[in-house]
Amino acid sequence: MPIKLRAALPEDESFLFEVYASTRAQEMAFVPWDDEQRKSFLTMQFVAQHSHYRQQFPDASYSLICREGLPLGRFYVLREQDDIRILDLTLLPEYRNGGIGTSLLRDLLDEAAQSGKKVRIYVETYNPSLRLFERLGFKSIAEEGVNFLLEWRADT
Repeated sequence: MPIKLRAALPEDESFLFEVYASTRAQEMAFVPWDDEQRKSFLTMQFVAQHSHYRQQFPDASYSLICREGLPLGRFYVLREQDDIRILDLTLLPEYRNGGIGTSLLRDLLDEAAQSGKKVRIYVETYNPSLRLFERLGFKSIAEEGVNFLLEWRADT
């Protein structure tokens, strides 16, 4: 069952919220809020992030990761003159650790190698996906707060 990317559309916003909320589930388990308060907070945060991405990176590709038409996650990528910036790669929890992210990243790294570009992404220092990026050859080139700026180059 091949993985395909398709452009995220306005009608996908509830799914995109679900993907975003899944990244905050562990954190939300520790706050003393009821479900309505959690959803309100997560909605506010999602809208802020979504707006930020669209305003700061209007030329990025905002894609849903799909299998047989079923959305599994999101993949946001900005292709610039000298590099490719991964803004976000997130799968719903039930699709993580199954090779989907690795496959998407390998395709992107192949594209970067063919075009002579480096690939960059910010990853939280505590994010389990950090191991995936390191395994694929990304190196930390800066630390900003709780984030590492990772970079991949074809020649390294």
